[in-house]
Amino acid sequence: MMANRGGRRSKPNPGQNDTDWDGAAAAMMLMMMKMISSRWVESKGNPQPVALVVWLWHQTNKTLARNNHSPLTSRASFFDPGGVIDDEQLVRDVESRIPSLPIAYWSKHKNAVQKKAACAKYPSIFELEFNNIYWQTLRSSNGTFQLFGAYYDIRKRSRIGPAVRILGMIDRIEPKVKTFCQLWFDGQKEPFIVKTFEYKYIWFNKWGNYKQGIYQPYLIACQIPKPFRGLVPASVSLVEKQCDTATNNLRVLYNRPLDDKKKGFAVCVKGLDFLYDDLSVRLVEWIELLGILGADKIFFYELQVHPNISKVLRYYEEQDRVHVTPLTLPGGQPNVPGFQHLFLSKKTTHKRQNELIPYNDCLYKNMYKYEFIALLDIDEVIMPKLDEDRTWHDLMARVVEKGMKLKNDTYPSYNVRNVYFFDQDQHEHEWAKDTPRYMHMLQHVQRAKNYTKPNQYVKCFHNPERVLTLHNHFPIACLGGACHSYPVSTDDAQLQHYRADCVRTLKKSCEEFKENQVRDTTIWKYKDELVQRTRRTLDTLGFFRPSVGGVRGKDSLYKR
Repeated sequence: MMANRGGRRSKPNPGQNDTDWDGAAAAMMLMMMKMISSRWVESKGNPQPVALVVWLWHQTNKTLARNNHSPLTSRASFFDPGGVIDDEQLVRDVESRIPSLPIAYWSKHKNAVQKKAACAKYPSIFELEFNNIYWQTLRSSNGTFQLFGAYYDIRKRSRIGPAVRILGMIDRIEPKVKTFCQLWFDGQKEPFIVKTFEYKYIWFNKWGNYKQGIYQPYLIACQIPKPFRGLVPASVSLVEKQCDTATNNLRVLYNRPLDDKKKGFAVCVKGLDFLYDDLSVRLVEWIELLGILGADKIFFYELQVHPNISKVLRYYEEQDRVHVTPLTLPGGQPNVPGFQHLFLSKKTTHKRQNELIPYNDCLYKNMYKYEFIALLDIDEVIMPKLDEDRTWHDLMARVVEKGMKLKNDTYPSYNVRNVYFFDQDQHEHEWAKDTPRYMHMLQHVQRAKNYTKPNQYVKCFHNPERVLTLHNHFPIACLGGACHSYPVSTDDAQLQHYRADCVRTLKKSCEEFKENQVRDTTIWKYKDELVQRTRRTLDTLGFFRPSVGGVRGKDSLYKR
């Protein structure tokens, strides 16, 4: 980090200090390593890419070491391929990179598993069919399955009882093929095999792309048989014929706290696609505001991002305030940087369908750990309106009580209405005084007078004990019956959406929103703490540059 001469603070300038060019180079090297490693798997282990990976690793280490950087160990436990590593370390490293792979279980039992089982041999991890690093494949007689994760579900409201739920995509609508779940339990030499209970579609056909051949999001259910209820399967495989040797094997995740106590709020963020946009300063402000509001942890999924965004995410990962999961698109969809961004920007419906995988993965990984889960973009904040509601905890304590009076039960979700805070034109005539100009949300206090219509573009606090599948804006399916969402009054809270323009589907009404605006300074009740936190983080990250002549004037802070 560049020192601030004379102790004076100056402009935050992401990407222009001594270390950031190295950081960008290191990030590019690591991205290349990931791509080459993927190609190596596809090329059946051709040694030429391996040599290149080793060379890239050493170059990356040199670059990071010059400035005392760790080689992004918060993402995974990287090691030097030229050094010595034992099997236990290797297993931990692979498991950190691919959480869905049951490599620890396989490593422990690989010698005990029957070589010639009468039915359904335990698949070696070397015989699995991987797709784009994080997905595993089943090729059936009527469609291809790309599987992302498996989760143990014993929520009380589930009508099917204890189950393993598998999240993935299938290139079929209304899949007709019959499949079986091979449930592998610790200590059992053969699996317990059950028919797949259901393919739950995480989409509505009226939204588009409702055609064969396009990968569609599904949640697949496998009921736990009665003799094994109370036991968590180590892994699960999906097959077309029950005695097949599977080409997929997913570790069953069961992230339940030992003390069974839940924290308050988790936030899930879909796959970040900001390869060319340096939103690092805005991201710091957003993360710090959510921390003030009471978010216990933010779970990001990462497609391709600018090196400065990576720097911010790694910083917060080291503090255990965020968790970052790398993500790819399955099947034949592009994952090459740049081309992937172009694909997602042009193929909007494909983009929306792919987003449902990280959203629901985040739900199932955290359903036992948090009271509420919110799905937010990094330009959105659920803002309590009343002075007495300083945090989400304060807000939801009142909102849940209101809902209980209506139906004497909790709701699966509580939705907050959307209102636009437009970016454009404001600063041609005004900057908020005593507020750094790089504080985007604090500087934008003009909003549309009218909210978008009820149930349109809302965001929710979801009760994970009651929702089955989630969409960006609301639950698609719920446990124990229909999905009823409680509408939070705009007197209590609003979804502050910071955009230069409306979403495309609101193009006709957008001019009316822009022409009728009001001043809304609700966010300023957090101003002092938010400025202090953001400034401290930017300083720690080295995003300030020394002011000219050591004098700090009105423009001495970086102006975005």
